[in-house]
Amino acid sequence: MADVYHIPALLEETIESLRIRPDGTYVDVTFGGGGHSRAVLSRLGKDGRLYAFDRDIEAYENARGTVQDAPLTFVHSDFRYLGQWMDYYGVRAIDGLIADLGVSFHHFDTAERGFSFRFTGPLDMRMNRNGGKTAADLVNGYTEEEIARVLYMYGELKQSRQLAKRIVKSREQSPIETTDELLRTIAGPTATADSLTPPQKKEMTLVFQALRMEVNDELGALREMLQAALSLLATGGRIAVLTYHSLEDRLVKNFLRSGNLEGNIEKDFYGNIHTPFRLIEKGLTASEEEVERNPRARSAKLRVAEKL
Repeated sequence: MADVYHIPALLEETIESLRIRPDGTYVDVTFGGGGHSRAVLSRLGKDGRLYAFDRDIEAYENARGTVQDAPLTFVHSDFRYLGQWMDYYGVRAIDGLIADLGVSFHHFDTAERGFSFRFTGPLDMRMNRNGGKTAADLVNGYTEEEIARVLYMYGELKQSRQLAKRIVKSREQSPIETTDELLRTIAGPTATADSLTPPQKKEMTLVFQALRMEVNDELGALREMLQAALSLLATGGRIAVLTYHSLEDRLVKNFLRSGNLEGNIEKDFYGNIHTPFRLIEKGLTASEEEVERNPRARSAKLRVAEKL
């Protein structure tokens, strides 16, 4: 799949759940390979509009030819600034929003982006390469306690302290600057991606996930986007979110259930629940047929809610 930018999971289910109106205003906060955006655009009429966000300009450059002359406004920005950008464009309400929180195949399959231990490349992991700290900056600059915190919080690794100690000891000899250097630091001096056992692969996957989430502040951005989406959605508007791991899924589940980031359910004197959303999909997963076509869809979970 190295030549495929991204294949969106649960594409038809996601689009159908939004009940797109030809004259509606929609937002795709994760443009990626443009799959969801193209599906939305195919259902919009001349009075409809789609705003698509991505902090990686490569995403738009890859799909630009297929969305030319469409009612599309591309926003090269982190989706955490959704509210500010909609205000800039004079958009007061939207009819639907899509967020596919999975990392594009392009990022995992391009060695120089540094997202995967399967390839040798710089330890980068930034979604937006125009600035900000890299994963190399993190592993070489954070204290042992800070590295342990990142690995435990975002990778849910019980051995986070031991791994952080190993990283600090290794960087004292020489900086850890590439994906294979980090792999050998974690898995052993002769380790390669092909030589890892299944438990080692799982550990490395979680280490890379944790570093990527810290580098891009993924949960912080998600929290800000969800709050902005709640304010922007019109009555009857829908939000569809695809999650891929327990941390983001827990956050999305709690927010769509309660309307707040803490997941606190508010009730009145009579015990009636007060929530700004009506749940439409509570965690739809890909079919066996889809997983066979696209194995990376296995971990996808679709949650959809309607603004009351």
